Amino acid sequence: MPPLRTALLQSSGRLGDTAENLKALEEAAARAARDGAGLLVTSEMFLTGYALEVQDVARLAEPADGMSARAIGEIARRHGIAVLYGYPERAGDAVFNAAQLIGPEGRTLANYRKTHLFGCFEQDAFTPGDLPVVQAELGGLRVGIMICYDVEFPENVRAHALAGTDLLLVPTAQMHPFQFVAEQLVPVRAFENQMYIAYVNRTGPEGAFEFVGLSCLAGPDGITRTRAGRGEELVLGEADPELLRASREANPYLRDRRPGLYASLV
Repeated sequence: MPPLRTALLQSSGRLGDTAENLKALEEAAARAARDGAGLLVTSEMFLTGYALEVQDVARLAEPADGMSARAIGEIARRHGIAVLYGYPERAGDAVFNAAQLIGPEGRTLANYRKTHLFGCFEQDAFTPGDLPVVQAELGGLRVGIMICYDVEFPENVRAHALAGTDLLLVPTAQMHPFQFVAEQLVPVRAFENQMYIAYVNRTGPEGAFEFVGLSCLAGPDGITRTRAGRGEELVLGEADPELLRASREANPYLRDRRPGLYASLV
């Protein structure tokens, strides 16, 4: 299979303005598709912005099959590119910090709800998800989804590795002073779990937060294939199934595990 060219949209969009953020997404999808990308990944809560008041999170939340999902399905179909976007999902009385993957034909492939909520804001605004491994098939790869803080728990990423995830998509809202997560932790997670990780951040000041950018695509060899700076940026990298196969053959981490020794972890 050929590599899956993956575009990382490092942007905070416009806070509270879903319509403007959809326009920005359309522009990015068109540009990424022209550059040969088969997948576009946005940041955490891209659809609405992150630093919202709790009541605004609830007001702007949409169902997984709502108007914005249909609009993004049209964007994906029009440009022939899969799109992973972050948004607040309403399901009954609950609101989840979610990310949805829509395929290049415009159909939903997977929807993930953040399982580990970071800080008082998220814990007040959202209900935690309870399904740690969500996957879909795309471009010959098994694609998994997490959101931000989730990737900082090694058990979470290892669960994806054991379930066969090849490319882990992680929309994030990584803020100062935790930039070491993007710079160091994410490439290590990719190496120790033998997968690609696309980590896509917000950037600049937003409410009380200062997002650090530094979005990256890290490979199973621990090498960062592409890295954004601190500003608004669209960067591209490739998730190569052949490199993944060779790396997994050479690296014994998953083969040398001794699960019987780890029972105390759970």
